[in-house]
Amino acid sequence: MRLINLALVAALSVGAAPAALAQEATPEQAAPQTPALPAISVSVVARRDLRDRVIAGGLVGAVEEVLVQPLVEGQPIETLEAEVGDFVEAGQVLATLSTSTLELQRSQLKAALAAARASVAQAEAGVLEAKASSDEAARVAERTKALNKSGNASQAALDQAVATATAGAARATAARQTLESAQAQVESAEAQLANIELNLTRTKVVAPVSGEVLSRNAQVGGVASAAGAPMFILMKDGALEVKAEVAEADLVKLQPEMPVAIRTAANPEPLRGNVRLVEPGVNSASRLGIARIAIENARTVRSGMYADAEILVAERNVLAVPVSAVGSTATGAIVRKVTEGKVTEVAVQTGIREGEWVEIIDGLAEGDQVVTKAGAFVRDGDLVNPVLDATQ
Repeated sequence: MRLINLALVAALSVGAAPAALAQEATPEQAAPQTPALPAISVSVVARRDLRDRVIAGGLVGAVEEVLVQPLVEGQPIETLEAEVGDFVEAGQVLATLSTSTLELQRSQLKAALAAARASVAQAEAGVLEAKASSDEAARVAERTKALNKSGNASQAALDQAVATATAGAARATAARQTLESAQAQVESAEAQLANIELNLTRTKVVAPVSGEVLSRNAQVGGVASAAGAPMFILMKDGALEVKAEVAEADLVKLQPEMPVAIRTAANPEPLRGNVRLVEPGVNSASRLGIARIAIENARTVRSGMYADAEILVAERNVLAVPVSAVGSTATGAIVRKVTEGKVTEVAVQTGIREGEWVEIIDGLAEGDQVVTKAGAFVRDGDLVNPVLDATQ
């Protein structure tokens, strides 16, 4: 009897278990589950201040070099008044040449000028004498002509008077020409003397402009000559520039007066400058052009230094997205825009790129969300769970 009861209890327990499990099952467990959407980092299209810059580099050199040559040939150099590195003013004496030969020539010309002036005085007296004789002969000829008409003078006397008057006029003309010749000799002597005086002033070699002495080739005792190397080379006004080499694609962006930040190894802080001019040609071998950049504080750099130049082409407030958000296709740049969790591929036009950001000129509006990394594993039409990028 006991065995029958135990079997009955066991049978009831086994039958009750499925019923208990059925009572404990929830509705969520009974319904089918929806798959979770992938979380994708997105960035918001927002306005940023971006700068378009061209990076270039080149050597520092003088804006304008001025060659100082002697204006008097063949004179020995007696003194040198300037050294390399000196800053000189316009008209300042840089060197002096010997004046001995020129002073001797001046003495000779002064004597020749005095003799020429004496000749002029004699010629002037001769002109007066010849004119007086000519006038008297002309009057005698007129009286003889009148007497001849009245029969009181012979034809021979008239002919003689006319011949004497003609000879007197010729002598007066010759006297005037002699005077003109003597005056020409005086003018010639005065011109030669003025030239000597000018050469004497030119024995002082002066700076034609203010500037810094870059080099000095003159030596005391050497003979000054314009045929050889210049005596001095000056950097006009001490003005320096960077002859920066620029890629041909960037060269067309540059315009005069664009601001530039200039960096050299000798200056921890960047120097200010501006584009002075852009050379029109491009090197056919290197495909590089030259932009000449004037340096504002040129006293802190030296000619021959290497400098990096950061040229600011444009600066404006624009719509921007991370560079990583922009992809490329055969037709142009694209981004993957996220609207209400759905990915849409959108063609865009880009502009300025600075660091990690790129300007969006067309294709997006402020506040739009785009996939931060265009190369993520999402396609046009995918549904995603957008998560704002932490870097935003």
